[in-house]
Amino acid sequence: MPPLVTLCEMQPDQEGDLFVLLTAKEELLTKNGKPYYRVTFRDRGREVSFPVWSDSPWGAACRDEWEPGRFYKLRASYRETQYGPQLDIHKIRETNDDDRADGFDPAMCRPVSRFDPQAMFDELLAIAREQIAPEPLLKLVLAMLEENHDALLTAPAARRNHHACAGGLLEHMLSVARSCVFLARHYTEYYADAGVPLSLGLVVAGGILHDIGKLRELDAGPAETTYTAEGSLVGHLVLGRDMIRETAERVGLDLETRLRLEHLLLAHQRLPEWGSPKPPMTPEALIVHHADDLDAKLNMMFHILDDDTTAGPVTSRRNILRHEVFRGLEEGTR
Repeated sequence: MPPLVTLCEMQPDQEGDLFVLLTAKEELLTKNGKPYYRVTFRDRGREVSFPVWSDSPWGAACRDEWEPGRFYKLRASYRETQYGPQLDIHKIRETNDDDRADGFDPAMCRPVSRFDPQAMFDELLAIAREQIAPEPLLKLVLAMLEENHDALLTAPAARRNHHACAGGLLEHMLSVARSCVFLARHYTEYYADAGVPLSLGLVVAGGILHDIGKLRELDAGPAETTYTAEGSLVGHLVLGRDMIRETAERVGLDLETRLRLEHLLLAHQRLPEWGSPKPPMTPEALIVHHADDLDAKLNMMFHILDDDTTAGPVTSRRNILRHEVFRGLEEGTR
């Protein structure tokens, strides 16, 4: 029997038994009008999409039996082609309880952050304690982090676009908070003679909490991340604002600081078409917006560079950014 392997570690032309999640099955037509399916399997570190032709040995089973959102055990060979990575399936069945003895766990098919979640959480607490004042604002941030500790360790930042993995929300919050510390320090010094000084504590608090509402907006299951009812109807900006109001009353945060912090959350996406009811109207809100937007866009760009298999110096424009990305004149120059 072939060895038990993980999809993300398979090498070209390697055969093995593996556990995967079927994430998508799309019915399409060839140029001649014949139906076929494009299927997508994944584990925590790799996603593979390829066609299943209607006249192939798996055509009928794919059409009638394979269901997205279900886990399967495959015996397959991994290939890398000009159309991207693909699998040649030799055997396939849905997973069962007996597979757990061989190490199957639905969580093994869920993408995870590259970084240790508890270490990220601890660093976020340290940044808050070092950078945030006045005391009631610090108490609010620490309370919201500690009360949501378990959820933050596994929550994604999005369904698909950026940091869409277990621990992704925490990774994004920490990265934005680091940028906010740097930017706030720089502009505090740069505008030291301004009539209204920049608040380092507010910028960092906003960087940490700007997406906290996603804990209520998203429901991350082992197969996929979906929107909750309140996520669909209200959205994470307002849900995050509500979480701040719930905590602010307990810690005695003054009205103006609370309003400024709420504005940081509501304005951090800047445009109505992106979800914000108000544009950034304070220096602190402008910093948080750009720190958040840069971190999200860079995450998207690096994933495009890692995943795109188009030949040549630029990637395909069929990606989340909707434009080509330059990878270099020669492979490996990035």
